[in-house]
Amino acid sequence: MDISFNPEEIAFQKEVRTFFETEYPADILEKSANRQSLSSDDMVRSQKALHAQGWIAPNWPEEYGGTGWSPSQKYIFETEMARAGAPRLVPFGLGMVGPIIYTFGNDEQKKRFLPGILESDIWWCQGFSEPGAGSDLASLSTKAERDGDHYIVTGQKTWTTFAQYADWIFCLVRTSTEEKKQLGISFLLIDMKSPGITVNPIVTIDGGREVNDVHFENVRVPVDNLIGEEGAGWTYAKMLLTHERTGIAGVARSKEQIETIRAIATKTDNGFGEMMTDDADFMRRLALVEIELMALEFTELRTLAAVQTGKAPGPESSILKIKGTEIQQLITELFVELAGNYATPYLPEFYVPGSNVDSVGPGWAADATSKYFNFRKTSIYGGSNEIQKNIIAKAVLGL
Repeated sequence: MDISFNPEEIAFQKEVRTFFETEYPADILEKSANRQSLSSDDMVRSQKALHAQGWIAPNWPEEYGGTGWSPSQKYIFETEMARAGAPRLVPFGLGMVGPIIYTFGNDEQKKRFLPGILESDIWWCQGFSEPGAGSDLASLSTKAERDGDHYIVTGQKTWTTFAQYADWIFCLVRTSTEEKKQLGISFLLIDMKSPGITVNPIVTIDGGREVNDVHFENVRVPVDNLIGEEGAGWTYAKMLLTHERTGIAGVARSKEQIETIRAIATKTDNGFGEMMTDDADFMRRLALVEIELMALEFTELRTLAAVQTGKAPGPESSILKIKGTEIQQLITELFVELAGNYATPYLPEFYVPGSNVDSVGPGWAADATSKYFNFRKTSIYGGSNEIQKNIIAKAVLGL
């Protein structure tokens, strides 16, 4: 897609590019370029650098610390951030609970929590899914029973990303069982240092340890940590998930990955004495991914324009989530095909900063296998793609 920028937007693009080239932490960009894992401290430093620049919350209203950027500026920022290789923002505070707090929280909650989210002084995680309630989230059973000025929380959350680092968790909890199951759910903020919370890691198929089980055993949570009204949590969660699904699409980063694949393909043999760029089937599939990505980019820009007017993302977020994650998975498949035999070994030690373990084959192929496995989850988290199709059928097609 060819987007023409006006002189002010071109100047902004130059400003953003210069920032990432000269002011953003160079060691973080180097780790990303070398495909090494970033520590939690790296991610916090990254976000603090953006906060110091005033660029940490592009989608927040200005009154709460947002940038006031136009949709074009947001597009430029995401594109330049991906171009530089800077890590994505950790979404749980800035992209999820933050908008819920400034939309539905009271003044005291806004004053208490929003500054820490903007400054990345508080690490958040998301307590939604449970062992028996994933896609059917309304069936969650974690209970919060009122006891004076506290709730007593008991239950289990699962697939909780970065819970091992989190200071706070925002949870959907069941406060009533007397009405329709969606109406008995409330939105509660819980300090992860509270007695009775246990975090157990889940090792994923790629060898990663980013997700966890979180157990709550009679955890006392002040009623003051309830967001909005008791029983209205399902409404708040639906809004939060539209923000999450919009962010999952990752259009700018997929574009950078496509460019990387093209560059690698010009230097990679297909095993038959030809470069991959001469492999008609490979290039056909690459072109199809590019076409889908171009169409998705238009949808993302329309969504950004809607958010700019103060609206929450609508059903477009489900379209972004479906196509964005499908494209990401196709890109990992193309990387595996490019890597060929070098995609087979998996050396988890290679991803540890400072490791002396050499990759097998070219450096860009080192994480082809692990990325392929890791990205199988993208079509499931944030609401499975099958559920997103149901949302589109109802909200867009009226079925």
